[in-house]
Order: sequence, then structure tokens, then C-alpha cells
Amino acid sequence: MKRFTSVNDVNNLSALVQEAIQLKKNPYQHKHLGQNKVLGLIFMNPSLRTRLSTQRAAMNLGMNVIVMDINKDGWKLETREGVIMDGDAAEHVKDAVAVMGQYCDIIGVRAFPLLQNKEEDYAENVINQFIKYAGVPIISLESTTLHPLQSFADLLTITEYKKTAKPKVVLTWAPHPKALPQAVPNSFAEWMSAADVDFVITHPEGYELDKKYTWNAKIEYDQNKAFEGAEFIYAKNWSSYHHYGQILSKDRHWTVSAEKMKLTDNAYFMHCLPVRRNVVVNDEVIDSPNSIVIPLAGNRLWAAQTVLKKILEG
Repeated sequence: MKRFTSVNDVNNLSALVQEAIQLKKNPYQHKHLGQNKVLGLIFMNPSLRTRLSTQRAAMNLGMNVIVMDINKDGWKLETREGVIMDGDAAEHVKDAVAVMGQYCDIIGVRAFPLLQNKEEDYAENVINQFIKYAGVPIISLESTTLHPLQSFADLLTITEYKKTAKPKVVLTWAPHPKALPQAVPNSFAEWMSAADVDFVITHPEGYELDKKYTWNAKIEYDQNKAFEGAEFIYAKNWSSYHHYGQILSKDRHWTVSAEKMKLTDNAYFMHCLPVRRNVVVNDEVIDSPNSIVIPLAGNRLWAAQTVLKKILEG
């Protein structure tokens, strides 16, 4: 594996998941791979699970880790090409990234969208400049459009908990007070479309995602109908893609409730966290025995460690 930015960087999805399952059984058996290797984790936005899980994953493989919050610890970066740098930015990202590559063997980078210009966000300018200038493998810790480490953990968790060979998996939009990126739902749709599941996305009209990620999904605007017979309910808010970055609805009828979960086939509830309780999902659902949000968060470690292992082996 040369880099990890989307499901397209995975040669064999099923084999990757099985490798993660085996890795969980003996986390330290590959510690020699990371000896005298350095992982740089570069954050332009907040993180809890991504930072801790990836740092622990690197430690399990014997790597040293450098963590940097670029907004607090570094110079303000210019990301545009060919600009006259007479503003606030003191350093161009192409110079900063090239220097990072001198110090690190692998770099993970996290950069959220601004949700102001769809073309600029979906061009993935930041992570593409890391790929172009670093000279070392790049791992996406969430980009403007995708969050592949989260989606890898999602698929790993579904594989571990599924009761049928091809489970019905539902991604449901849920209300939120703020405009959120499409990265997690885009990535979840991309991975589920490539996996052997019956995949349904339900959301209000106007919240359709980019079709290049939802090509193998059934779109259902009736949430109750979508929930029928589901084995997994994955709740997530996202702002509008077509009316870019806008909040078109805060309808609390889309909140995942115990009554709606009764429509499912005793489904497991999933969410990437952090979650707005009693807005996205009611307490009675997320605190129920069928909530697997904590094991899912735990699997972020094994997803990150498997990716790091594959890159170190390469």
C-alpha cells in the first residue's frame, strides 16, 4: 500500500478486514516493522478518536510518533498555488510538507472543508499537496470529502456483528444544529457500496450526496420504510451537497428513536462519534444493548494499525 486516502487504495477489501481481525488477536506481533520509523500526525482540525487510535496503532507497531496541531504549533499556511504571499500566511504548504517529509517516514493529515466553495473543497487541495510534496506515504485522517479510517472501522465492526451473510445496512441522515461536512457519509457510502451488503441511504429531499459515492446504494426518502428489516442503523448528519454547506432541515422527526429502531430486525446502532445526544439519537437508543458505538470506536485502533502495517510492509 502506497497511501491510504479512500477505498480505492485498497486492493482486496475483504482481505484487509480479515487482516484487521487477526491483528486484534495479537497486536504486537509486527512490532519490528516500525522500529526506527517515525509517523507524523498533522492536525488542522480537532480530533479525539483519530488522534489517539492512530498514535496507539503506531506504538503497537514499534513506531515513534510526532503529533502537531498546525494551527497552534506552526506557521499559518498558504494552500493556494501561485499566490502573492503578502497576507497572514507565513509559509506555503508545499514548503512545509516537503520539510515534514524530511523528518517522517509516514504522514497522516487531517483537514476539514470550509463548506463555502464546493469545487475547492472537493478538489482535495490540502491532502493532494501532501501527496505531491511530502515524498513519503500519506494517510488521510479525514479530508474535505472522505474519512477512510472511520469507514474501515465501520466495515470491520459490521463484519464482526453481522447475523446474515449480506446484511441490510442503513445510513440515515439525522438533524444537527450546525452545518457538517459530507466526509463521513461520503466515505461510508463509498465503502458500503464496495462491500457485500444491502445498502440503503435515507434522508430528506435535498440532502442527496455526490453520486460517485452512492452508486450502489438505494435512496429512500421515507425513513420508516428504510428502517424496515435493517440489521445496522448508521446515523450521521451532513449539510447539503447540492445547496452546498446549507442546513435545509432540522426536523427532529429524523432523530433515531427507540420507536424507529423497533421497525428494524433488532438492528445495531452505529455512529462515528462525537454525537449530539437527543438530537441525532435519543439516549434510550445509544445507551441500549444494541448500541455498538464504543466497540466501533475501539475498532478505529485496528483499522489504523492495519493500514500502517500494510504501508510499512510496502
